[in-house]
Amino acid sequence: MQRLFAIAWLTWKAALRFRLFLVIAALLIASVVGLPILIKDDGTARGFTQILLTYTLSTITALLGLSTLWLSCGTLARDIEECQMQMLAVKPIARWQIWLGKWLGILSLNAVLLALTGACVYGLLLWRATKLPAAEQAVLNNEILVARGSLKEKSSDDEIEREAAQLLQERLQKNPDLSKADLTEVRKQIVEQVKAAYQLVPPGFERQWNIDLGLRAKFLRDQPLQLRVKFNAAEKSPSGTFVALWQVGEPQKTKLWRSEPMSLAPDTFHEFTIPPGLFGENGVLTIAVVNPNNTALLFPLGEGMEVLYHEGGFGLNFARGLGIILCWMALLSAIGLASASFLSFPVAAFFSLGVLTMSFSTGTLANVVSEGTIMSRNSETGQIGSSMADLVVVPFFRAALGVINLAKGFSPIDSLSSGRSITWTELGLAFGQIVLLLGGIFAGFGIFVFNRRELATAQATQ
Repeated sequence: MQRLFAIAWLTWKAALRFRLFLVIAALLIASVVGLPILIKDDGTARGFTQILLTYTLSTITALLGLSTLWLSCGTLARDIEECQMQMLAVKPIARWQIWLGKWLGILSLNAVLLALTGACVYGLLLWRATKLPAAEQAVLNNEILVARGSLKEKSSDDEIEREAAQLLQERLQKNPDLSKADLTEVRKQIVEQVKAAYQLVPPGFERQWNIDLGLRAKFLRDQPLQLRVKFNAAEKSPSGTFVALWQVGEPQKTKLWRSEPMSLAPDTFHEFTIPPGLFGENGVLTIAVVNPNNTALLFPLGEGMEVLYHEGGFGLNFARGLGIILCWMALLSAIGLASASFLSFPVAAFFSLGVLTMSFSTGTLANVVSEGTIMSRNSETGQIGSSMADLVVVPFFRAALGVINLAKGFSPIDSLSSGRSITWTELGLAFGQIVLLLGGIFAGFGIFVFNRRELATAQATQ
């Protein structure tokens, strides 16, 4: 460990010598202070949070990520190119210790910068919150500056797949001559039709959710809960909103709560509080909505209905969110060092940025994987083409998408902006999947290549 810390300290000295630490710190603090000044919020708790949490944390993550890639590529590649690594490699220290020492130095540098800017964001958030109107401060303290757990209805995927398979068999009995390509398209259409039946609330009808609180029901009986809802409309409304009537509880079994008619906008999230103690002895909360409009409303399965409950304070939740961002930085530093282990500085930086760009292209990757081809759909026939390259590209994209989703499955900025709880379990999973698994893969590759790399060659003399 002494040798690792010695290399880490040398990495720190290099960052301080080239004023890198001071420049990055100044840029990060300027983004924290400057963004709320340049972009004014609308005076609401939501707008306030969008500026001071979402925008600032996203900017901090982007700046810190780019500087991490640049530093991790440069600190190893330039040491090799400028023949400083040759002087270090002849000392009694293993190359894997040099590699891990540089990674540890970059990680500790990021930890200090993230803690500094995180403290600035937290302090500015609390200070600026006092300037909001009293009503918006109440919304901020109850819905955002908290750590709220989330519960949803049990997944209906199995039932949807079962009904879709049954309908597909009936379709095949009527038309057994369907080709393989047509069969795939027909199956997708049937799945979407069945899914729509689970989501759609026709005019004058009711949709019901049964959400099991489990063991949480014991300590949530005296606490008010929040419902977070979102819906889409089949047609536009002249006013831009639609009326919804809500009922929570079961008649003759639990307390009942009925809402006044709510005028809600489609395609956006709405939150409202319900009284405590509305679930039954079995811990199941029954929620129903009535659609009195002249058009159908569609509540998406994944995000149409969600129950939120208080789980903890904002400060510790914010710290756990920063911990997940630090896990991202650990992975980026491993990618930069791995590329610098066998490439020159410009090429390593280009390669690392290419990997980072691919991680932001999950939509394209997912579309290719779902379609099974890189060819586009014919606008006239509606058929999807195929290519010999699909045999290689599609499996590669599928594997890349699975790897990327291991890291992108954690979204601390979105959770903090909506007052969601970031649990210790989630932080532990982020550390295991992002740092140990993905970072370990890049670290193992980088150390292997660095160990086998020839740092200097003997020059012939005349």
